[in-house]
Amino acid sequence: MDANWMITAFVMIDTLMETLEHTSDVRAQVPDSEIVLIAVVAAKYFGNHHERAVQVLTGCRSLSGTISVSRFNRRLHALADWVELLARTLGEVFAHGAVFVIDSLPMPVCRRVRARRCRKVRGRAYCGYCAAKKEKFFGWRLHLICTPNGIPVSFQVAPAGFHDLTPIHELAYDLPTEARVFGDKGYNAADEEARMLADTGVRLIPVRKANMQPHAWFVDEIELREYRHTIETVNSQLEKMGIERLYTRTNTGFDLKVHASLIALTCTNMN
Repeated sequence: MDANWMITAFVMIDTLMETLEHTSDVRAQVPDSEIVLIAVVAAKYFGNHHERAVQVLTGCRSLSGTISVSRFNRRLHALADWVELLARTLGEVFAHGAVFVIDSLPMPVCRRVRARRCRKVRGRAYCGYCAAKKEKFFGWRLHLICTPNGIPVSFQVAPAGFHDLTPIHELAYDLPTEARVFGDKGYNAADEEARMLADTGVRLIPVRKANMQPHAWFVDEIELREYRHTIETVNSQLEKMGIERLYTRTNTGFDLKVHASLIALTCTNMN
């Protein structure tokens, strides 16, 4: 583990929570900011394995006090809204510039053969297909907009069966006016591109298919080749954090690990 990275992550989390007027219980040996830090460190170094992260950080005396795994889980679930707020606040902080990249990432909750017995999610809306891997999956899909440096600025978790264009307007709503968002072939839709430009002032520039006319501006094609690799790198980083094989008992726990992974990704790529 990188001590400098952990210190940077803690300072950022603690400062944000203090700025947002959050106070920890005076009786707690470990403050709430360190509880969130454990979840972020678990995403970064332990594949979102919380028990292992608690044991290692406690053994290394990297925390203010001691805490059991069960108490950590209870306190982290009590901070679920704060973890999401921190992830979204960091996105708003870094949501500046003229260029962004969008893509979606599959997040299965179980094998397709076990879909009928899954208790966390049910229905055909959660049956999705990943074109990049040419495989079907059952669960959720993470829709993500990043900066060219790989910092997530806007995200949404939706059922896997929803089309990539479904949350596009909500994702681009807080982006700067006249910004350009580059995507893959799944975002081709002339009506949606025009509607998005009219509603948010943001240009959606997807990779054109072979049977489509190229973009009117040749610069768009050049920038597509330049920036598209960014999102693939981000996807690889999230895969290493185990975001495609999260083990949780509840949907709240699933969301916690997703949001902690996004905070860890921001702390990794902001330099």
